Amino acid sequence: MEAVIAPFEFKQAVNISKSTGGKANSLRRLKEVISKVSGESIFHHTCQYFQKEHSLGYTNDFAQWAGESLEERALAERLSNIDPYSFKSISGTRKELIRVIDAYLEDFPEPRCVLSGDDFYFLETITLVFPLGIRVTNLVEFLIALRHVDPGSIYFHFYEARVRLGKGIDDFSRWFKDALKRNNLALNIRSIDPFMHDIDGIREHIREIIEEDLMSQMEGLRT
Repeated sequence: MEAVIAPFEFKQAVNISKSTGGKANSLRRLKEVISKVSGESIFHHTCQYFQKEHSLGYTNDFAQWAGESLEERALAERLSNIDPYSFKSISGTRKELIRVIDAYLEDFPEPRCVLSGDDFYFLETITLVFPLGIRVTNLVEFLIALRHVDPGSIYFHFYEARVRLGKGIDDFSRWFKDALKRNNLALNIRSIDPFMHDIDGIREHIREIIEEDLMSQMEGLRT
């Protein structure tokens, strides 16, 4: 009797942004607000960056503001090197942001303030998650669904899951490993660097990895 495979259910995440009331017009003020703003706000400005239409030259909103509004490119580069998914909690990301800013202020103690209107506004996110009504039980069905689901679904299962599940695990690789018993495929999906691609790039890399896995499986059946 064949084992029943638990289906993968695609879900959609919709984010609604709201103001925290905090803002900064200088690097010192940015650090001050980062130290006390809600974890939801830190999450919004770091982990949810890739849902926004930004240049991939930066990896979070703080780096974007430092580079474009403060015109402190060296600081922007340092902030861009922070990987929020490498920490066990948002507090770890917060501490690293403060550490990087403190180190920069030691070298450049008086960065200028931004021009009027270029303040950094701290936001936080209300996330609504709902099922799309798409369930798959094998890799072929998964590929078909992957091609058509909204970018918000890719974000939820690949990016948001890394914070929700921890340890660099995403919903896709967990299903490949636990339900399909495809450990190598799961490892290959987890190895995709979330900072190197936008959401459509992540979608394409997942597709390529699965197709390559399917091809190797077919070749194995022929031998």
